[in-house]
Amino acid sequence: MYQQIHKKKIYEQVADQLIQQIKNGSLKPGDKLASVEQLAESFRVSRSAIREALSALKAMGLIEMKQGEGTYVRQYDPRTLSSTLSHALLMSPEDVRQLFEIRRLLETGSAMFAARRRTEEDLERFQYILDQMEQYAYDHARGEQLDWSFHLAIAQAARNNMLVNLLNSVSEMIVTAMQEARQEGLFAERSIAERLNREHRAIYDAIAAQDAEQARLRMLEHLNGVEQLLSGRIGEQE
Repeated sequence: MYQQIHKKKIYEQVADQLIQQIKNGSLKPGDKLASVEQLAESFRVSRSAIREALSALKAMGLIEMKQGEGTYVRQYDPRTLSSTLSHALLMSPEDVRQLFEIRRLLETGSAMFAARRRTEEDLERFQYILDQMEQYAYDHARGEQLDWSFHLAIAQAARNNMLVNLLNSVSEMIVTAMQEARQEGLFAERSIAERLNREHRAIYDAIAAQDAEQARLRMLEHLNGVEQLLSGRIGEQE
């Protein structure tokens, strides 16, 4: 069976070429990239396309931008350079919109069913994850892992294996969206981090109270808020 062919955007093509140069050693850790203007001329694309490509590579941790000095290739783990991961990180506002449509469909339902079917063991697990999330609120890697663990635990508490499988099928995109946001410092502001913790707690409280409708609404509000944060950040890059 053939898979649908997706046409890549210009900045994705630029990013892919730069990634390939990093992978094959043409660009080594510590190397300084050409200026945006020079890259645009070399690739024969607009400067905005170059800036978007560089933003994607920065989110992947492959380059760093030093104020007043330029852009440099960072030390990296070759295992992180899979084509799937690079595609997941090159998300446009439309990609984010579609991703959160899926999340709203799946996760509001999982919260509703979790409220009806959760056990005391589920609640203990939620509580442990929430405590850890608050402890590691400003640790990008740990925070992203715990955030996803909380959402997945809710789906598991819904006692529907097909729902868990569906959520897992888009998990890479969800995780990388959260990972990119944390790497960009999007959740680093204390007010935002505290707000997200409150939203997670509100979801937990509704599930603990076995209030299915409140659990659905609290999850919906949470996802809408995170989507706005991500869409706003990506929109600024365009």
